[in-house]
Amino acid sequence: MILRYLIEKEFIQIRRNAFVPRLIMMLPIMVMCVVPWITNMEVRNVEVLVVDNDHSPTSQRLVQKIQASNYFRFQGTVGSYQEGLEAIEEGRVDIVMEIPYHYERDIVNGRKTQVLIAANAVNGTKGSLGSGYLSNIVASAQSNSQASILNHSPIAIKRLYNTHESYKVNMIPALMAMLMIMLCGFLPALNIVGEKEAGTIEQINVTPVSKIQFIFAKLVPYWMIAAVAMSICFILSWLVYGIVPAGNILLLYLLAMLFAGVFSSIGLIVSNYSDALQQAMFVMWFCVVVMMLLSGLFTPIHSMPDWAQAITRINPARYFIEGMRAVFIKGTGFTGILPQLLILTGMTAVMGTWAVWSYKKQS
Repeated sequence: MILRYLIEKEFIQIRRNAFVPRLIMMLPIMVMCVVPWITNMEVRNVEVLVVDNDHSPTSQRLVQKIQASNYFRFQGTVGSYQEGLEAIEEGRVDIVMEIPYHYERDIVNGRKTQVLIAANAVNGTKGSLGSGYLSNIVASAQSNSQASILNHSPIAIKRLYNTHESYKVNMIPALMAMLMIMLCGFLPALNIVGEKEAGTIEQINVTPVSKIQFIFAKLVPYWMIAAVAMSICFILSWLVYGIVPAGNILLLYLLAMLFAGVFSSIGLIVSNYSDALQQAMFVMWFCVVVMMLLSGLFTPIHSMPDWAQAITRINPARYFIEGMRAVFIKGTGFTGILPQLLILTGMTAVMGTWAVWSYKKQS
């Protein structure tokens, strides 16, 4: 009975705050409708200039492939490689591609031929990915030319899971993790410390309410908030992008509840140790930034240094994103994400216990 009244108190406090209910509804909408368009690791609109020394039908077909690509902006042709370098120095183009003399003849005769790609690597990501895309086009053009002679294709490609190679499919499950962190991390971090500043915490301290009941009542509303936010994300993913989970949606909710439990507990721990709202906000912001950067949200974990990969093993966001992507994109079942579920369950128990222990109830 006491627990019921405590939970009702938390919901009344949330409802009386005009900003929090709006935040709970608007933040998922903003994250799902805006962020997938701008957090895109695909490099597009690369300015390309071509030096065609061959002027053959084969070289012209290669140039046409570049013009037809969505990744490049074709800036025409010039007569020499030196003119192309001057264009890069002036910042007018990003890549210069030089087609050698006798390009078609060497391909027809089966000889090795080399196309030069000079990329502006001041922006390392744009330079490396842009030159990689262009290399694939050149290799594909050469394979097609040789295959037309041999009357067969030497390569067969099959795309698994993400057949359209859309980066949004990879990002949407991870963005749900960012949303859980923001809602279930920051709001609890401002909860207890807010009551300290308002003076209402003293009324709880003189009651026979146990610390476990008090902390559990603080966690329950954020589990509900997590469920609402996840539901909004699933609906928007379907309506806006036409993307639906490949696996069991109940597993996604289970992951979300465990992750919300971990971060809500972390938020309450920060709130217990803080004496002012500003202090809680800065500490929580530090934790959120570090955990998001080390979660695999933007950078694959296997691309990180060994010491950074070791740190990610204690990051709950890593296991939530791994589980979400496995179920949402690949359709993995319960046994496939069992390690992530067990780790998140253990972290929820540890953080929840710490939250109870760190709350200093004075009678």
